[in-house]
Amino acid sequence: MKKKNTLPKISVITVVLNNDKYIERCLKSVINQNYPKNKIEYIVIDGGSIDKTVSLIKKFQKKITYWHSKKDMGLYDAMNFGIKKSTGDIIGILNSDDFYNKNALKIVSNYFMKNKIDFLFGSVKKKRIYHNFFPDRLWYTFNVFPSHSVSFFIKKNSQKKIGLYNINFKYSSDRDLIYRLIKNKSFKGMATKKNEVLGTFNMSGLSSRVTFYEKILEEVKIRLSNKEKIIQTFGVMIIFLIYHLLKKTKKKIFNI
Repeated sequence: MKKKNTLPKISVITVVLNNDKYIERCLKSVINQNYPKNKIEYIVIDGGSIDKTVSLIKKFQKKITYWHSKKDMGLYDAMNFGIKKSTGDIIGILNSDDFYNKNALKIVSNYFMKNKIDFLFGSVKKKRIYHNFFPDRLWYTFNVFPSHSVSFFIKKNSQKKIGLYNINFKYSSDRDLIYRLIKNKSFKGMATKKNEVLGTFNMSGLSSRVTFYEKILEEVKIRLSNKEKIIQTFGVMIIFLIYHLLKKTKKKIFNI
């Protein structure tokens, strides 16, 4: 990190594909941050959109540090490109469906300057405010953080040490990365206060279209690829499946 009292440079990476409905709101939320403009690096990676997304990016290109529009191997491949391109002290991911509150980067900067941390989770608005960080619960659930997009920031040096996103996970490479950070005790993370909401997470985005069973399958793969015990992994997943089926049964009964 920079010398004491020197504001860190923050790199924000937005990955987008055919999202002209929300991309402008997303772009503006970064460009209009209440944080010095020379301390913001904004990288936008478009996967070859064929709607109006590219024209909207061009509208703001003078205020975007780097952008391109070309085919890639998916969401996490594009994120990895953005990370490699970044030059900031801190990296944040903001998906094109989502947006920051005006003071988001100011809050993030304060936490990294005042605390010896590698990564941070900010509070996020979904249907309600989600906040806090529960690494001790990782052994049985991946729901230990508010969100990845909007919420998650990491030091560039820590990102280099932990590595990039594993593109073998189609939907959950963010969970894999956070799993690795938590399991490696040398990395320290924390959460902002509940009222320090960094932004809004769109509940109709990509994550909402992933089925329960697809999610479970990827979580099993993540745990096994990170050498978690097979018995523990499948034991936890069986409990989740039973709980899910009981919830579905209960819902059907009440709908009758």
